[in-house]
Amino acid sequence: MTNKILCSSGAFIGKHNGRNHLLIREYAPEIHCDGFEIMMCSVWYDMVDKIGEDLLKMNLNFPVFHADKKIGEKLSQNDEGDKEIAFSRFETNCRLAQTIGAKLMVLHLWGGISSDKHIDFNTGCFYELNRIARQYGQLLTIENVVCNQKDPMTHLKMLLAKYPSISFTFDTKMAAFHGQLDEIYKSEHEMFWSGNHIRHLHINDYGGGYMEWGKLNVLHIGKGHVDFDTFFDFIMDKKYAGDFTVEATSLRKDGTVDLENLNKSLDWIRKRIQ
Repeated sequence: MTNKILCSSGAFIGKHNGRNHLLIREYAPEIHCDGFEIMMCSVWYDMVDKIGEDLLKMNLNFPVFHADKKIGEKLSQNDEGDKEIAFSRFETNCRLAQTIGAKLMVLHLWGGISSDKHIDFNTGCFYELNRIARQYGQLLTIENVVCNQKDPMTHLKMLLAKYPSISFTFDTKMAAFHGQLDEIYKSEHEMFWSGNHIRHLHINDYGGGYMEWGKLNVLHIGKGHVDFDTFFDFIMDKKYAGDFTVEATSLRKDGTVDLENLNKSLDWIRKRIQ
């Protein structure tokens, strides 16, 4: 099996346990994954070198790095100085990713309240962001994050037309939020698969309706209404060779981790692709 099943550090590290990166080492033996997708926390910038050292000492597999989500928010907001801050933070993210041995970078190219309001500006930033990523040995992938003006599929197609060699991370929850999961099966979107543009998958469930903002939380497989059987039949038929990441929220308000449901999601994927 070439596909690796990863767990996002953001699934079990957050506000309720102090965003403590050292907990990755503590929980790793109990999590049924092949490695971790490290989610950059905005509070880590002042100690990024120390975090890199600590993660390296864990001797764990960190093939994927998820850039700080606030980078996309800064680009979308685009007040004076925001672009420079976003680019500087992105380079720091890339440096940390290189330090820990990651090779694939996930980026939200837009986000926050402004979201895709000025999407031409956001997509125009890709060229320079990709140049930075490549300097640090990262394959930059743009995620199909939710929008409040149009929809992610529209923007992915625009990005592909503008940058023919671009790569994407596809998130099932994000697509389901916009009622677009079935879009990926259509023959008119075959280019995403035949051109090997979808290089990574986030496997998350969604329990709300069309653009139901109050239910945008990340659910475990089976806790929402995403048809994962159809989705996995499709990607296996396409011979998808990339990795999978589970991001579903598993951190309770008391700081404990719901390992049972986290492992159920990871185990479900493993059984499904064997």
